[in-house]
Amino acid sequence: MAGSVIPKSTGLRAVASAAAFLFIAGLAAALFSASACVPRPESADLVLINGKIVTVDAAVPTASWVAVRGGRIAALGAEPKDYKRHVGDGTEIIDLGGALAIPGLIESHGHFTGLGSSKMVLDLTKARSWDDIVALVAEAAATTTPGEWILGRGWHQDKWDRVPEPNIDGLPLHAALSKATPNNPVLLTHASGHSSLVNAKAMELSKITSATTNPAGGEIIRDAKGNAIGAFLETAQGLVRYQAGHDTPEEAQARARKQVELAAQECLVHGVTTFHDAGASFSTIDLYKKMAEEGALPVRLYVMLGAGNRALAERGASYRMIGAVDNHLTVRTIKRLIDGALGAHGAWLLEPYADLPASTGLNTESIEEMKETTKFAIANGFQLATHAIGDRGNRETLDIYEAAFKAHPEKTDLRWRIEHAQHLSLDDIPRFGKLGVIPAMQAIHCTSDAPWIAKRLGEKRAGEGAYVWRKLMDTGAVIPNGTDVPVEPIDPMSCFFAAVTRKLKDGTAFFPDQKMTREEALRSYTINGAYAGFEEGTKGSLSVGKLADITVLDRDILTCPDDDIPGTGVLYTIIGGKVLYKKGG
Repeated sequence: MAGSVIPKSTGLRAVASAAAFLFIAGLAAALFSASACVPRPESADLVLINGKIVTVDAAVPTASWVAVRGGRIAALGAEPKDYKRHVGDGTEIIDLGGALAIPGLIESHGHFTGLGSSKMVLDLTKARSWDDIVALVAEAAATTTPGEWILGRGWHQDKWDRVPEPNIDGLPLHAALSKATPNNPVLLTHASGHSSLVNAKAMELSKITSATTNPAGGEIIRDAKGNAIGAFLETAQGLVRYQAGHDTPEEAQARARKQVELAAQECLVHGVTTFHDAGASFSTIDLYKKMAEEGALPVRLYVMLGAGNRALAERGASYRMIGAVDNHLTVRTIKRLIDGALGAHGAWLLEPYADLPASTGLNTESIEEMKETTKFAIANGFQLATHAIGDRGNRETLDIYEAAFKAHPEKTDLRWRIEHAQHLSLDDIPRFGKLGVIPAMQAIHCTSDAPWIAKRLGEKRAGEGAYVWRKLMDTGAVIPNGTDVPVEPIDPMSCFFAAVTRKLKDGTAFFPDQKMTREEALRSYTINGAYAGFEEGTKGSLSVGKLADITVLDRDILTCPDDDIPGTGVLYTIIGGKVLYKKGG
């Protein structure tokens, strides 16, 4: 029988098919082999999925998920399912449900123990008159042991609904307070912290009489006969010798720890992961370090050392530390105050106050002392941060900084700061960008002060140089944001709202041409704050390798209606990849 014959064309197709099969099989094997050689990423400790993640990193602006390992950002991705490569048996997964995740918020100027202390004294922020305050203190005195001090904070005479009678420059005389509290010394601090009201008992214990003289940089307010009315401005507050009863050292330490604990909890509830503490003593820093080493300091602190030149010379250099205790404590800044506050007529002005023509404010630390501090800072690698609110206070500070920079041209990245920079001369605004000086400002001060600021400065000066964020940014200046808590509540969302709207309670806006965009405001609370603390390499954006400090909000503050911003709540506060606060948790 004849053999079967395969047509030529059919044979060629068969050969081609076989070759194709072999090629595909070989390719599959090669790909399988190659994939087997690519190691699977190490499992993440935490993965956030299904969210709108805004990184504040231009290289990867947004993501839908983020993976955390070892306290740092391990990976981010846009494709929703890609996160699964980072999930292992021990991975915690949080479904954000579309919520907004941003870099951990940085409070760039506040008073940490002051925040804690404000939760342990009378809250005077809601008082609408001097009569309200006297009533609050009298109520406290009814349950306080005779001789014990009664403390309060938060009053502001320009926010009262009526001027007290009698008064000196709008400040009440102590008579009504002293009558209500004859057996307890009383010390009530202004919201700004730059003036205080006391009763007769407090002045008696402090040995303050008509013969007591004003200290440098401070003023005792007196009546026509020269008697102290119970109001003390700026450094004169130090004349009131508050004593915390008969506490043992252990009790005093316990109170200080309580202040830290309360402050940390307030930060977590409001999404603040790093706090720039604007002036702490050596002993307070010792406490911070001890608590951090014990694992009792959840929030990261960037601390400004508040000490005089003699103390700095003796001890200052030994307190400089960067990223101590797993990046929970940095001390690399010295804090100074060249003037006071506008609310207390203590800000140092080039021209007199519109509502107090006899005064241009107060210079609270001498120019020579300030210059001496610059020498120590330069020699020991410290940043310098100076409280300056009035236009003269800012000019003098800029002059001091510029002289130090010229004397040390080899120092090219000092990042010295002016804290507040609330009222500036037009001539001095360009100097911030030119000199590289950081104006560490608090947007909430603008809208809080606006109802009375024109009374202090006059409309022209207020319009030219009060809270001029846009003018400063146009010079190239980097503005970090904050609340100056406890001067204002530690509420980043109210501060963000002020930054992007400059809107007051009556619906008007205070010179709205100076407002920030929402992206600029977010940067001011994240990467700008990190930059102001030399920490942009480790925080301030959600970038691979940086610390996993993340704030999750229940509202998209970048797109929601303006008036919805203040009501935004914090869902999660994550520090070092650990969920330290969960709403309702």
